[in-house]
Parts: sequence; structure tokens; C-alpha cells
Amino acid sequence: MDPEKALEFVKHGSTLLLLDVPQYTLVGIDTQVFSAGPLFMGIKMIPPGVHFIYYSSSNREGNEFSPIIGFFVETSPSEVVVRKWNPQEERLVKVSEEDEQRYSEGVKSFEFDRQLGPYTLSEYGDWKRLSSYITKGIIERIEPIGGEITVVCEPKLVDSIPKMATEKALAEQLKNSKFRRSVEKCELKGCHYTPIPHVIKLKGISGQELTSLNLDKTLLLESILMKEYEGDEDRLLGELNFLLLDSW
Repeated sequence: MDPEKALEFVKHGSTLLLLDVPQYTLVGIDTQVFSAGPLFMGIKMIPPGVHFIYYSSSNREGNEFSPIIGFFVETSPSEVVVRKWNPQEERLVKVSEEDEQRYSEGVKSFEFDRQLGPYTLSEYGDWKRLSSYITKGIIERIEPIGGEITVVCEPKLVDSIPKMATEKALAEQLKNSKFRRSVEKCELKGCHYTPIPHVIKLKGISGQELTSLNLDKTLLLESILMKEYEGDEDRLLGELNFLLLDSW
């Protein structure tokens, strides 16, 4: 990319400014992941729109990582999203409006430009396809209180009996590591997904008809679409997009 075009992307793209992130922390946006070095302060040239930001803190050696925490944002052209590392909680937190304004001005005057990694624009198409139905309304309806998503505070997943080897390893990490927090003490809550019954129970129909309804869930899907989404298929697809990305 020639310098003039790159400068246009820097000016009109969004920026994620991350303050005091410890070295070796993994920071991701959409399909891209960065390993924080001593000078890392965030990501620039982000196309405006919906994005998923996620991160995983590391030990001092950089060989053990905490469960991922993530959050969705919808950015506008030239917007600067500012987060600061809280060492006690080992997570990114918002700064005051005054500080956010001050740091935003610093970004726009290129004070942090050398410490910002560029968003890989060639991968943006993949992200758009994965998130094409996610809107601000979808995010606000599903995201937990506070907006942060983490498996630690998904009790149904943490406390259930895993069947896959990777799930067993994750559950063991959550139980035995310093990153395990009880659901009662957890400030974050799970995502507000639409409940789907596993078994259909209806009165007044034959056993054969009931079996058929439980094998073919078309009527259940149509019922949920009308009841929960007012017939809007895009909203249903948006929740499925959200669920897919939340499961990474």
C-alpha cells in the first residue's frame, strides 16, 4: 500500500488505543490476533463498523494464558476506542470521558502512531462475511451486563460435564487456576440468548405426530421466529452470527 493511501486509512479508519497492556498479552480483533510487545498500544486503520475485540492475559513468561474476555463495538469513521489495563482485575476497562477525549486527540495528531499495529485489511472480507447480520441492536440485546463476554461467567458451560477433550481441559483450567471465579462473585453475566426448548411437548396430538415434531423442528423454528423476532429473519441470523463468534 502506498504511503498516501495508508495515511487516508489511518485518518478515516477507527483506532483501538490500549493503555498499559502487559507484554505477551494476546489481543485480537475480528479474525486477527496480536501478541503485545513492550511498545504495543493498540490497532489502527480499523474499517468502521461492527468488530469483536478480545484478549487473554499472560503470566510473566508468556506461556500460560487466562480465558479470553471479549466485547463487541460498533465504530464510526475516525473514532478512537480507548481502554486501559487494570492490573488488579487483569482486564481492560473504560477510561473517563475526559481522558478518552484527551487520548483521542493524541491519536488523531499521530502521537501514538508508531505504537499502533495496522489492521490487516485483506482479512476484513472474511470478518464481514462472518458478522454480516450483527447490528448494534443485536449486540445490545444479547451482550451481558457490562458488555464483556467470558466463559468464566457462563455457569452452564463451566459447571456442565464436558464431553470433548478441549472442553475438559478448559474446565480443568477454570477450576485449578487463579483465573477461576465463582459465578456468585462474578460481576459479569452470561449472554442473553433466545431459549430454545430441547423437546416439544403438545397436548391433543398423537404420539406419532409428537415424534414427528421433535424430529423435524421446522414448526418450532417458525414459532420462535414469530414470537422472539417478530418474523424478522435477519435478527435470527444476527443472533446466530453472534453465537458463532462468541464460541471462538
